[in-house]
Amino acid sequence: MNRIELIEKIASSHDLSKAAAGRILDTLIDTIVGAVKKGDTVQLVGFGTFKQVSRAARTGFNPREGKAIKIPAAKVPKFVPGSAFKAAVDPKAAARKAAAGAKTAAAKKPAAKKAAPAKKSAAKKAR
Repeated sequence: MNRIELIEKIASSHDLSKAAAGRILDTLIDTIVGAVKKGDTVQLVGFGTFKQVSRAARTGFNPREGKAIKIPAAKVPKFVPGSAFKAAVDPKAAARKAAAGAKTAAAKKPAAKKAAPAKKSAAKKAR
Protein backbone atom coordinates (compact mmCIF):
# COMPACT_ATOMS: atom_id res chain seq x y z
CA MET A 1 0.00 0.00 0.00
CA ASN A 2 1.37 3.40 -0.90
CA ARG A 3 0.47 6.90 0.31
CA ILE A 4 -2.29 7.49 -2.25
CA GLU A 5 -3.95 4.15 -1.48
CA LEU A 6 -3.79 4.93 2.25
CA ILE A 7 -5.43 8.32 1.69
CA GLU A 8 -8.18 6.67 -0.39
CA LYS A 9 -8.77 4.11 2.38
CA ILE A 10 -9.01 6.83 5.07
CA ALA A 11 -11.35 8.91 2.89
CA SER A 12 -13.70 6.01 2.12
CA SER A 13 -13.71 4.67 5.70
CA HIS A 14 -14.61 8.02 7.28
CA ASP A 15 -16.68 9.68 4.54
CA LEU A 16 -14.07 12.39 3.92
CA SER A 17 -12.72 14.00 0.79
CA LYS A 18 -9.33 12.78 -0.39
CA ALA A 19 -7.91 16.26 0.28
CA ALA A 20 -9.08 16.18 3.91
CA ALA A 21 -7.78 12.65 4.38
CA GLY A 22 -4.42 13.74 2.91
CA ARG A 23 -4.21 16.67 5.34
CA ILE A 24 -5.00 14.34 8.27
CA LEU A 25 -2.30 11.90 7.19
CA ASP A 26 0.21 14.76 6.72
CA THR A 27 -0.60 16.10 10.20
CA LEU A 28 -0.15 12.66 11.74
CA ILE A 29 3.19 12.08 10.03
CA ASP A 30 4.47 15.61 10.78
CA THR A 31 3.52 15.26 14.45
CA ILE A 32 5.31 11.91 14.82
CA VAL A 33 8.42 13.14 12.96
CA GLY A 34 8.54 16.36 15.00
CA ALA A 35 8.24 14.55 18.32
CA VAL A 36 10.89 11.94 17.47
CA LYS A 37 13.19 14.69 16.13
CA LYS A 38 12.98 16.44 19.53
CA GLY A 39 13.88 13.16 21.25
CA ASP A 40 10.38 12.32 22.49
CA THR A 41 8.85 8.87 22.23
CA VAL A 42 5.53 8.41 20.43
CA GLN A 43 3.69 5.36 21.72
CA LEU A 44 0.53 4.15 20.04
CA VAL A 45 -0.76 1.35 22.27
CA GLY A 46 -1.41 -1.80 20.27
CA PHE A 47 0.41 -0.44 17.21
CA GLY A 48 3.94 0.39 18.28
CA THR A 49 6.47 2.94 19.47
CA PHE A 50 8.47 5.49 17.49
CA LYS A 51 11.65 6.72 19.18
CA GLN A 52 15.07 8.19 18.53
CA VAL A 53 18.15 6.09 19.25
CA SER A 54 21.82 6.99 19.19
CA ARG A 55 24.09 4.89 17.03
CA ALA A 56 27.71 4.89 18.24
CA ALA A 57 30.62 5.75 15.96
CA ARG A 58 32.19 2.68 14.42
CA THR A 59 34.68 1.50 11.85
CA GLY A 60 33.29 0.20 8.57
CA PHE A 61 34.81 -1.26 5.42
CA ASN A 62 34.72 0.20 1.91
CA PRO A 63 34.75 -2.83 -0.42
CA ARG A 64 35.53 -0.77 -3.54
CA GLU A 65 38.76 0.64 -2.15
CA GLY A 66 39.45 -2.13 0.34
CA LYS A 67 40.01 0.37 3.14
CA ALA A 68 38.59 0.80 6.62
CA ILE A 69 36.50 3.95 7.03
CA LYS A 70 35.23 5.79 10.08
CA ILE A 71 31.45 6.01 10.36
CA PRO A 72 30.42 8.89 12.66
CA ALA A 73 27.88 8.62 15.47
CA ALA A 74 24.30 9.34 14.42
CA LYS A 75 20.79 9.69 15.77
CA VAL A 76 18.31 7.50 13.92
CA PRO A 77 14.57 6.85 14.19
CA LYS A 78 13.42 3.43 15.37
CA PHE A 79 10.01 1.75 15.30
CA VAL A 80 9.19 -1.09 17.68
CA PRO A 81 5.92 -2.85 16.80
CA GLY A 82 3.42 -3.47 19.60
CA SER A 83 2.24 -6.90 20.66
CA ALA A 84 -1.22 -6.49 19.06
CA PHE A 85 0.41 -5.53 15.74
CA LYS A 86 2.75 -8.53 15.92
CA ALA A 87 -0.15 -10.83 16.76
CA ALA A 88 -2.18 -9.51 13.80
CA VAL A 89 0.71 -10.15 11.40
CA ASP A 90 1.62 -13.61 12.75
CA PRO A 91 -1.05 -15.16 15.01
CA LYS A 92 0.85 -18.46 15.27
CA ALA A 93 3.91 -16.72 16.73
CA ALA A 94 1.68 -14.91 19.24
CA ALA A 95 0.15 -18.24 20.30
CA ARG A 96 3.61 -19.79 20.70
CA LYS A 97 4.77 -16.84 22.76
CA ALA A 98 1.68 -17.05 24.99
CA ALA A 99 2.24 -20.79 25.50
CA ALA A 100 5.92 -20.24 26.31
CA GLY A 101 4.97 -17.48 28.74
CA ALA A 102 2.58 -19.81 30.56
CA LYS A 103 5.32 -22.46 30.89
CA THR A 104 7.81 -19.87 32.13
CA ALA A 105 5.35 -18.50 34.69
CA ALA A 106 4.70 -22.00 36.01
CA ALA A 107 8.43 -22.69 36.29
CA LYS A 108 9.07 -19.44 38.15
CA LYS A 109 6.72 -20.18 41.05
CA PRO A 110 8.66 -19.66 44.25
CA ALA A 111 9.58 -22.83 46.13
CA ALA A 112 8.60 -23.18 49.77
CA LYS A 113 11.37 -21.77 51.94
CA LYS A 114 12.96 -24.06 54.47
CA ALA A 115 12.90 -22.85 58.02
CA ALA A 116 16.32 -21.73 59.20
CA PRO A 117 17.75 -23.76 62.07
CA ALA A 118 17.27 -22.16 65.45
CA LYS A 119 20.32 -20.36 66.82
CA LYS A 120 21.88 -21.71 69.92
CA SER A 121 21.13 -19.64 72.93
CA ALA A 122 23.85 -17.81 74.81
CA ALA A 123 23.25 -20.06 77.85
CA LYS A 124 24.24 -23.20 75.94
CA LYS A 125 27.40 -21.53 74.64
CA ALA A 126 28.48 -20.56 78.17
CA ARG A 127 28.73 -24.19 79.36
